[in-house]
Amino acid sequence: MKNIAVIGAGTMGNGIAHTFAQFNYNVQLIDISQDALDRGLATIAKNLDRMVAKEKITEADKEQTLSNITTYTSIKEGTQYASLVIEAATENLDLKLKIFQELDEVCPDDTILATNTSSISITQIASATKRPEMVIGMHFMNPVPIMKLVEIIRGYNTSDEVMEFTVELTKQINKIPVEVNDYPGFVANRILMPMINESIETLYNGVAGVKEIDTVMKLGMAHPMGPLQLADFIGLDVCLSILEVMYDGFKNPKYAPCPLLVNMVRAGKLGVKSGEGFYDYSESRKAEHVSKQFA
Repeated sequence: MKNIAVIGAGTMGNGIAHTFAQFNYNVQLIDISQDALDRGLATIAKNLDRMVAKEKITEADKEQTLSNITTYTSIKEGTQYASLVIEAATENLDLKLKIFQELDEVCPDDTILATNTSSISITQIASATKRPEMVIGMHFMNPVPIMKLVEIIRGYNTSDEVMEFTVELTKQINKIPVEVNDYPGFVANRILMPMINESIETLYNGVAGVKEIDTVMKLGMAHPMGPLQLADFIGLDVCLSILEVMYDGFKNPKYAPCPLLVNMVRAGKLGVKSGEGFYDYSESRKAEHVSKQFA
């Protein structure tokens, strides 16, 4: 198990690629866009530079990590020798089903197919393949090179061997695997997203302002980041998508997205990635200024 293919060069994909490459795995980073691949590699290099500056790794370590990553714009070419494929594309069911159908057709029969989905059913994704026993969830946390947790999600048909192998592999890259079952939102987002949604409801209902809500949760509950800032960091579109998956899966109104969240996503106010969400990031990515809408 030395060849790991990662599909998607965005925030999660480049973080996963970075982590495996740092532990001397051969990583095939795949995206349909060469520009996205270039941006992903630039992000990895920038993050490695930070680690060098903090003396966590050497310049030689950085160069070795980067040399372990090869980029592809073709799934077929990028996965032909992969022992494990980790899909980290956009949180969209139709897209994931399409990717897994293609993976099933082009990957060797013994390739394990993993998804980094944060909420979508592993069993449903596996249904797009003829090898559901080889499909598993590996939900990494952002930022991947730093965060220790990986939720390992067993689909309905995931084999014990694939589960055990994935758990051990996760330990090999110095992460902590936690095994969970296949229900909407798994554990992390089933608990986190209702809290974020309730924070948005609290703002929507005029109980308190953006900074006040975040300050209460940071100082009163010892959270390192307030829920509204965290929502901006995750991406409001991602938060909305996860809530919609849980609402659809459980049919429970407590998971219904706040109208304010829905409208902000429709307006393109997605948080850090768009430059504005609950905070304005035009001058700084540190959530120093509340968005004019809420000031």
